[in-house]
Amino acid sequence: MTTQEFIGNPNFTIQSQTVSESCPSNIALIKYWGKYENQIPANPSISYTLNHCKTNTSMEFVAAEPFSVQTFLAGNVEVKFAEKIEKYFKNIEQYLPWILKGKYIIRTENTFPHSSGIASSASGFGAIAKCLMVLDEMFTGKTSEEGSLRKASFLARLGSGSACRSLYNGLVVWGETDEVENSSDLFAVPYPDHEIHDTFKSFNDWVLLIHEGQKSVSSTVGHGLMKTNPYAERRFQEARENFVPMKEILKSGNMDQFIKLVEHEALTLHAMMMMSDPAFILMRTGTLEVINKIWDFRKETGLSLFFTLDAGANVHLLFPNNGTEDKIKTFIEEELLQHTQKNGVVKDVMRF
Repeated sequence: MTTQEFIGNPNFTIQSQTVSESCPSNIALIKYWGKYENQIPANPSISYTLNHCKTNTSMEFVAAEPFSVQTFLAGNVEVKFAEKIEKYFKNIEQYLPWILKGKYIIRTENTFPHSSGIASSASGFGAIAKCLMVLDEMFTGKTSEEGSLRKASFLARLGSGSACRSLYNGLVVWGETDEVENSSDLFAVPYPDHEIHDTFKSFNDWVLLIHEGQKSVSSTVGHGLMKTNPYAERRFQEARENFVPMKEILKSGNMDQFIKLVEHEALTLHAMMMMSDPAFILMRTGTLEVINKIWDFRKETGLSLFFTLDAGANVHLLFPNNGTEDKIKTFIEEELLQHTQKNGVVKDVMRF
C-alpha cells in the first residue's frame, strides 16, 4: 500500500463540528529506537496496548476561520503543544485536504500522571488522529471502519512513531517484517489473534514511578543519536531477527523465553543510549535496584514477574493473570515500591 491511497476526496462540504475520542498508550516488547525520514522505523517493533492509561481528547473545528490551533492540557493552555500540532497538521494536509480550512480548539487530558514512563505522545497523537478521521468521514462521506483505523494509524505515525501502534488492542506490530503478514513501515497492524497463546492474552503492567521529572534527554534526541551510533545497524538487524523467536514464543506460550527476550530488548534499548555520542543514561539507582530484586524474586519463587523499560527510568512490571498474581502484587508493594520517588505506581492491564 502506498501513501497515495490515503489521500481524501477533495469534493466535500465542511462545517463546524466538535468530536471526542480516546486512545490508550502502549508499551513495546521488541523496541523501536532509530528512524529515517518521514517517521519510517529503522526496525520493526511489537507492543502491548494498555487498557486504562489513555488520552481523552475533544477537538472543536470552526469552519471558515483562519487556520490556527489552540490546545489545553488538563484545562491549562499549552502554547508549545499548539505550535507542534499546527506544524503536524500542515505536514498531513496532503492526506486531509480540508485540514487547514478552519480553526481548532483541542482539549486533552491523560488518565495517567505526566512523566510517568507511559508514552503520552503515543496516546495523544492516537486520539488526535482518531478525531481527525471522524471529521474526515463527516466531510467526505467515506465510512470504512478498517480503512479508518488504518488511516488513523498512518496519520498518528506522522505525529509520533509509536502512536501508530495505539490504534489497535492487544499485541500490535509496526514495521515491515516477513514474520507478520501485511506489516508495514507506514502504519501498524494487529498481531494475528490465532497466533497468540492464551498465556499472553491477559497481562498486568504496573509502572513503578522511579523518577517523575523531565528526562535529561528526550526520545526525539535519542532517536537522532542512533544515526551516529556505531552499533546501530547491528541493533536494527537484531530487532528484525528477534521477530523469529518472538513469533514462535507467542504461538507456543513459552513464558521463560518470552521473559528472556523482553528483558533483553529493554536492556538493549538502554545499552544503545550508553553507546551513543554523546552517551546518556536514563536509568536511575532505583531502576537497577528494582531489576536486581525482580531477578532474585524470580529465581527464588519461579513466578513470572519481569520487566521492560521505555526511554526513561521508570520500570514496567509485567506479570500474567494466571493465579499467581496476588503473590506478585504483594512482593511489589512490600519490596519494590520503596524504590519509587513517591511510592508511585500506575496499574494497568492488557486484555484482548
